[in-house]
Amino acid sequence: MNTTSGGIDVLRVFCGPDRRYGNALGVVRDGSRYPDRAARQALAGELGFSETVFVDDPERGAVDIYTPGLRLPFAGHPLVGVAWLLDVEVLEPEVGEVFTRDDGEFTWITVRAEWAPPRTLREYALPAEVDALDVPEPGEWVYAWAWQDEAAGRIRARAFPGRGDGIDEDEATGAAALLLTRQLGRALHITQGRGSQILTAPGPDGTVEIGGRVYLEAVLPAPRAH
Repeated sequence: MNTTSGGIDVLRVFCGPDRRYGNALGVVRDGSRYPDRAARQALAGELGFSETVFVDDPERGAVDIYTPGLRLPFAGHPLVGVAWLLDVEVLEPEVGEVFTRDDGEFTWITVRAEWAPPRTLREYALPAEVDALDVPEPGEWVYAWAWQDEAAGRIRARAFPGRGDGIDEDEATGAAALLLTRQLGRALHITQGRGSQILTAPGPDGTVEIGGRVYLEAVLPAPRAH
């Protein structure tokens, strides 16, 4: 493991090369502190990260993922982050086995596009148009993107979850990058949000690898479950 914390590890996932940006992730390594869904949902809402992961079995890689308002069977940036933290070859979220690897700079997960929830993938002609977008009203989960360099597979993107749970814009979104990779059928280098970086590569069997840089930002004491 990359830390010995007994509290809540706060990671940054999909960082730039200077460790800036990335999407914040809370990881509760002792999930038994929060034994039921109500307690986990309450903590995820209290922390306010786009996702919080509860580790139920660190050796087996069994994990449980929550946004501030709901439980998710699958999400990309939490699985990349917890793969780095636990340093295991397989994770077990609700959807099934997720294989992981680390190449020294990037942590990768291999997943299936059908695991990702539906997203509206909205293409724009220019990156400047994506940069100029205002946060839309809640209701539709929108991934806005444009080619920065189509020949090189470079994309500019922003993500608007539209859930009305306080997360108006998602800084880096693995599941949406997964869906875009399936749609375009090629490896991508995505710059999302303020400067986060997501790498993807389609596999020969319908899988997609998603990779990014991860670092430990802080360790918080674990509050008691209510």
